[in-house]
Amino acid sequence: MNQKPQLLSLTDAAKERVRHLLNKDSDAGRAIRVGVKTVGCSGLSYQVEFTSEPDPSDEVVEAGDIRVYVDRKATLFLIGSEMDYVEEKLRSGFVFNNPNEIARCGCGESFQV
Repeated sequence: MNQKPQLLSLTDAAKERVRHLLNKDSDAGRAIRVGVKTVGCSGLSYQVEFTSEPDPSDEVVEAGDIRVYVDRKATLFLIGSEMDYVEEKLRSGFVFNNPNEIARCGCGESFQV
């Protein structure tokens, strides 16, 4: 029996950062929503935003006490991806380790699947 791959997983660092952001601002919402949008030189970019309620077609990913809504239009691009949070000297933010990517632009802002 083939097991369906997980849509999206979150590292401990990503869960901690989401938890911090949601607790920091009561107006931020109760969850985050992940999607993709068409931009950049390679075509697609990840989009992360606060939300209070999912869209009716969103997929729901539970990561412990963190709830992530995934835009249904993004699911085929994200299957098997891992969302991480990294802090470096000059930048910090969410990064996606996506096994479906076949190319990424030089600036790192967009990707192709």
